[in-house]
Amino acid sequence: MSTGLIIALIVIAAVVVIIAAAMTLRARGPRRGPNLKRRFGPEYDRAVARHDGDAKAAERELTERVHRHGDLRERSLEPAQRERYEARWTAAQERFVDSPREAVAEADRLLAELAGARGFPDGGQYEEQLAALSVHHAHHVDGYRRVHRAAHLRETDARDGGTGTEDMREAMVAARALFEELVRPGRHDGGAGRHEGGQHEDGHRRAGQNGGRKAANTRGGHMPWALNRRQAKES
Repeated sequence: MSTGLIIALIVIAAVVVIIAAAMTLRARGPRRGPNLKRRFGPEYDRAVARHDGDAKAAERELTERVHRHGDLRERSLEPAQRERYEARWTAAQERFVDSPREAVAEADRLLAELAGARGFPDGGQYEEQLAALSVHHAHHVDGYRRVHRAAHLRETDARDGGTGTEDMREAMVAARALFEELVRPGRHDGGAGRHEGGQHEDGHRRAGQNGGRKAANTRGGHMPWALNRRQAKES
């Protein structure tokens, strides 16, 4: 076999390999974006905005989050634990009427502790905990972010145009969705747990239909927001 023929065969083989690799990347590439967008929902759009519209950079960040936290298995809560968390959330909501800033701070602490109890990174690692929560509860994690931001805003900043009472109320409403997801019994916690979980889900759906402003004052931590409307307007 001549040297020229050997070189030609090598070139052809190299071209075939390059074309095959390009076709593989093309087949995989278009799916990653839609899959991440579907998985992360509003978190996907937030990541893109944080990267100044660079979807590829946002997708790299979100993919890295999945690699770090995608295998996390959430731990179940004991019934007594669940009742204590629900009681604390109800107390925080009731406290909001007289002390909204303290209530928001308690909600922030409670979500951090609850997430830690469910197997997420410890609340002392807020950013890492938030990243892990975004992988498994992407559609509700922003409520935690809003409550955490409101809880750590200085009162002087609030008076200067920062988080006011109405903003804190809305943050608490948004955070309640994540709280209910985390406190809800898992699918393997027994039939009674599934029934309780259904009640939480129905309560959250009703709250959403009423714009988060009206909720039944029942066990499970629903906030009497109607009592707070006047205070919000006066702030």
